[in-house]
Amino acid sequence: MTAGETQQAIEAIFRIERARLIAGLVRLVRNVDLAEELVQDALVIALSEWSRAGVPANPGAWLMTVGKRRAIDAIRRDKMRERKHEEIARELDGECDGTAEGNEMAMNDDLGDELLGLIFTACHPILSADARAALTLRVIGGLTTDEIARAFLSSEVTIAQRIVRAKRTIGKAGLSFEVPRGAERAARLSSVLEVIYLIFNEGYAATAGDDLVRPGLCLEAQRLGRMLAGLMAEDAEVFGLLALMEIQASRLPARIGPDGALLTLTEQNRARWDQLLIRRGLDALARAEALGGDGPYVLQAALAACHARARSPADTDWPRIAALYDRLRAVMPSPVVDLNRAIAHSMAFGPEAGLRLVDEIADAAALRNYAPLPAARGDFLFRAGRLAEARAEFEAAPATCARRPFSSPAQTLVVDSIALRA
Repeated sequence: MTAGETQQAIEAIFRIERARLIAGLVRLVRNVDLAEELVQDALVIALSEWSRAGVPANPGAWLMTVGKRRAIDAIRRDKMRERKHEEIARELDGECDGTAEGNEMAMNDDLGDELLGLIFTACHPILSADARAALTLRVIGGLTTDEIARAFLSSEVTIAQRIVRAKRTIGKAGLSFEVPRGAERAARLSSVLEVIYLIFNEGYAATAGDDLVRPGLCLEAQRLGRMLAGLMAEDAEVFGLLALMEIQASRLPARIGPDGALLTLTEQNRARWDQLLIRRGLDALARAEALGGDGPYVLQAALAACHARARSPADTDWPRIAALYDRLRAVMPSPVVDLNRAIAHSMAFGPEAGLRLVDEIADAAALRNYAPLPAARGDFLFRAGRLAEARAEFEAAPATCARRPFSSPAQTLVVDSIALRA
């Protein structure tokens, strides 16, 4: 293996193992910054050692062992260490025996729980949504502060400060970096899923900047979702979120037209949809439904699947979509879900059905200045033959068309569902 190939191999291995290494070390040293430094030190040593001796058989275990040894050194250098640090050092001395078997034990000891604990900590509700997203992308996703700043169109200084404050808040709160149990785990899981999908949505429908979509952010969210599904194989909503992201991401190649504008579902060239992502999404949905899932993410994934299965807009199973929105409205009530429901009912049962439903939510504060509302109503009126009224609604839509944060997965469906007519 050439020096260049070794360098590429080390970089690839480090990207794959980084989050697991931080998870294993942060549980021991109880400090995210220190764990990141230890992992970085291990990488520097690997760059030197592997260039001479070659990549070891189990590179992840090798890096973990080096990281733990560096932790011991850091603890021993601290003359004011507390008794807990001494206990950790003695425990690590016993684990790091330098043998291949010891390396395996160091790498495989509860790493699933450790990584899951790190994810739950990075997404803790004690942090703001922006801080959770930035910290998750930095610690779990491995993105640099510059990459995160560019993704969210913010300054590197702002992102760095946000991450520092998040780590400080976690430290002051004395969080244990462990997986919560029982009711607390269920409550915290919603925060984890929310953060991952917040990242996906910012990529799928950017809220600022010149780019309408940022596929890189979608890819990171999908990677986090796949990681979470691998760690929580019995949770239906985890697979529901993964299915939703995979299916939605399959449309990315077809969402932007030659003029740079977003294309609706009816306008997209479905031959450009990524069939591999669709299959992955349908498999994840099947897993979620087999687990008895009927939560918000599973239902939204089922909605996305209806579009993915349709070879053309005319093949779309709108009665099923309308029924799914009826169920979604019961578990995740919101004016945006109601608007999607009105669109689905108009397609399934005629424009008058849609008009009746949309008129019921016309005064909702959340939909004030929300462009899809007049656009949807204009579409219903157009199809009902009420052309003058439709024109007025279509003329009103652009005036309210400002980008807004997509805080709910259902909101992205509006962008792909409404057939705007000029």
